Amino acid sequence: MFNLFKSNPSKKMRKERDLLLKNAMLAQRRGDIRTYSMLSADADQLSREIDELEQHREQQR
Repeated sequence: MFNLFKSNPSKKMRKERDLLLKNAMLAQRRGDIRTYSMLSADADQLSREIDELEQHREQQR
């Protein structure tokens, strides 16, 4: 019942990941492959953290 008012940290992380992926796509279009690779790697790491966080939350239920 009280979980209704708790913030969902994975929601903020998803927004950040989406922004990283968008910026990576824009870098790729500009031809900046190095920046594209760095942003894609950061987004991938964030995706793994989101998965771990959600698995942890499922185990607590």
